[in-house]
Amino acid sequence: MMRKTFDLLGGWLVDGTGAPARRDVLMRVESGIIGSLEHVRRCDLNPEAAAGRSLVDLSHCTLLPGLVDCHVHLTMSGTEDQAVRPKQLTFTFEQMKPLMDERIMKHLACGVLALRDGGDSAGHTLRYKNEWLPLLRSPLRLDAAGMAWRAKGRYGRLIGGAVDSGLTLADCIARREPKTDHVKIINSGLNSLMEFGKETSPQFGPEELDLAVRTARARGQKTMVHANGKLPVGFAVEARCASIEHGFFMGRENMERMAELQIFWVPTAFSMRAFSRAMPPESLEAQISAQNLDHQLGQIALARELGVPVALGTDSGGFGLAHGKAFIEELRLFMEAGYPVEEAVRCASLEGARLLGIEREVGQLKRGAGATFVAVQGPPSELPDSLHRVECVYVRGVRALPQKACCRVTP
Repeated sequence: MMRKTFDLLGGWLVDGTGAPARRDVLMRVESGIIGSLEHVRRCDLNPEAAAGRSLVDLSHCTLLPGLVDCHVHLTMSGTEDQAVRPKQLTFTFEQMKPLMDERIMKHLACGVLALRDGGDSAGHTLRYKNEWLPLLRSPLRLDAAGMAWRAKGRYGRLIGGAVDSGLTLADCIARREPKTDHVKIINSGLNSLMEFGKETSPQFGPEELDLAVRTARARGQKTMVHANGKLPVGFAVEARCASIEHGFFMGRENMERMAELQIFWVPTAFSMRAFSRAMPPESLEAQISAQNLDHQLGQIALARELGVPVALGTDSGGFGLAHGKAFIEELRLFMEAGYPVEEAVRCASLEGARLLGIEREVGQLKRGAGATFVAVQGPPSELPDSLHRVECVYVRGVRALPQKACCRVTP
């Protein structure tokens, strides 16, 4: 049961804005809202000073906003077993439910409180979100695309369906019921693991994409567009999509335009490190995927320089991309690309919340915001590894996930 007012001492606080971490912060929580955030001297928090009030002592922890993974596939496991991966596509909804339960818990265990699913061919995730997740009373927010849209004969069968003959992409979006949280469009193929920098042609032309994005917007839906390469990304950007997913080899010109239009980019860089680790070290696939990763890290660094809004997404469920763990590895890559830890956390929290339109719920710790946050053991310098050591999670002032019964509460 929620206590109306209590105080909580954090050893460090990273607020989600990209500002430097703060030390020794006292958070006052009032009816699920952050009433104040103040620096405090520990000597002022002796038992006599704390008399008459409740104090949650997390002085050994860093407080972070609720984290957001902007690109997952909950119907896939992330296994590297190529014999198992196709079988996942045949599971019924009843078979899939417990697996999705488990994958959501893996995200929560790393402090991820919101997910944006990038589609599945059976529409299981949308059904799970609408029918099953409310019964679980989970603290996690899930946005689902249902089936993604692709051009007939092109890449994307694993996560979506083709546009029917005689219909436009916009027609398909307008006719889809039940309405999804957002629309996923596939506008290129996959990255080549045999030829560095090879690009595929766009699946949809600029006019068709423009009409599709406007149709989705009229229905209150944002569009996330899978696109790699200059033309596929460029067409989607000029259509004013909400976000570019992956964006490998999209180039500086597209990134400058994204900065100008404030179109989000979700880089999913760890996918290439997962491939490079899984392949024999001497293989061409390992070498090319490592080159792809290096190029993507260069683009992430450039995005920071240009002011492109970047949100963290993992493509979890893809080859070698384990739910939860991939989030930690993706955050590590942002830091490798030159983002200070506080800015990397911003991409993993506030920017993701802005992309999903839920910044009032998660993503930032400030006065007047909901008291929804994650406590990880140790100082900010131990991130992202400390996400393996989540101590507890609060949602609107209620401790939703006590990973351990070690938060000391004193009267």
